[in-house]
Amino acid sequence: MKLYSFPEAPNPRRVLIFAAEKNLQLDVVNLDLRAGDTKRPEFLRKNPSGKIPVLELDDGTCIAESVAICRYIEALAPEPNLFGRDALETALIEAHHRHIEFELHPSIGAAWVNGPIVAAAGIVEPIEAQRLRGTSLTRKYYARINEELSARPFIAGERFSIADISALCMIDFAGAMVDLKPSEGLLHLWDWHQRVSRRPSISNY
Repeated sequence: MKLYSFPEAPNPRRVLIFAAEKNLQLDVVNLDLRAGDTKRPEFLRKNPSGKIPVLELDDGTCIAESVAICRYIEALAPEPNLFGRDALETALIEAHHRHIEFELHPSIGAAWVNGPIVAAAGIVEPIEAQRLRGTSLTRKYYARINEELSARPFIAGERFSIADISALCMIDFAGAMVDLKPSEGLLHLWDWHQRVSRRPSISNY
């Protein structure tokens, strides 16, 4: 299976970590986003949205979107389970994962899109108010995660799941590319970050 990726992007990293947890090796094909590789006709035939990651199967079938790819991998390799073992755990992981995807990710994205790196590339005209709002919402969410992690060891409960992978990838991206590293005083968040970062699946990516 081929994974179309980009080394600095958080979403392909989510898939790579997920696959590594399952001991699955993906053939990574790195594209140059700056050169417009994902907007070329040959890639748009694989994913009309022109985004990565895309998983291409041996028969040429292409699956887009990080979570869809991870669900496919989970079906192929059910253990270790990362989406939930029973109805309640599945629902709780899904709820926390959606919070991460619909609250944290867009806030970091707003700060990124309207920040200096994207502006220097001339991709969009930055809006400072959007950058400031994204920064503020991200820091509020960090504080919220820190509080939640004072009561449990992982994002969605007592064990590592897809929610931890998604949270870690975006927090790392925010720290490296958006100048949005969590404050040092968020001790529970940093304790979680250090613990999960020691996992072989994560230390390799």
